[in-house]
Amino acid sequence: AALPGPAAADWVQAPLDPAVRAVLVGFDEHFSYAKLCQALRYLLRGGPDCLLVGTNRDHRLPLEGGAGIPGTGCLVKAVETAAQREAFIVGKPNRFMFDCVAGEFPVDPARTIMVGDRLDTDILMGNNCGLTTLLTLTGVTALDEVRGHQDSGCPARHGLVPDFYVDSIADLLPVLGE
Repeated sequence: AALPGPAAADWVQAPLDPAVRAVLVGFDEHFSYAKLCQALRYLLRGGPDCLLVGTNRDHRLPLEGGAGIPGTGCLVKAVETAAQREAFIVGKPNRFMFDCVAGEFPVDPARTIMVGDRLDTDILMGNNCGLTTLLTLTGVTALDEVRGHQDSGCPARHGLVPDFYVDSIADLLPVLGE
């Protein structure tokens, strides 16, 4: 959405859809100042009755060769900062997503494994939900970081420690064939 007019006074005059009761912040490669303004206007208009929902707090998305791009958490933080309120996160590490799946399908946590490449989302969610966790070292996490959490005396940091790790998801292929 483009900003209507050249000045901030014009931006706050643009019509708002009266049916909107929530602002959802997810990955958006076209995130803009105009969208940030619109999100803030909906949240201010609706007050606490207008939900602020984020999909996740990933701060960076890894790319091949060690490169990365800003993650959805950067966009969530921008809207939270503007609105001066915290988003309800429906994705990892919140157990909301797992509870939705477990409510629809017969999931046995003792027979379920969470595989992921991030400690602060994938592994933390798995541990929060009582699942076995497997870290792949192909993403943003290095084994030294795991050891730091494991060796700490902090119970919260222990929630970031996986049960198992592999160098690559490809390491699982021989086991999956059995």
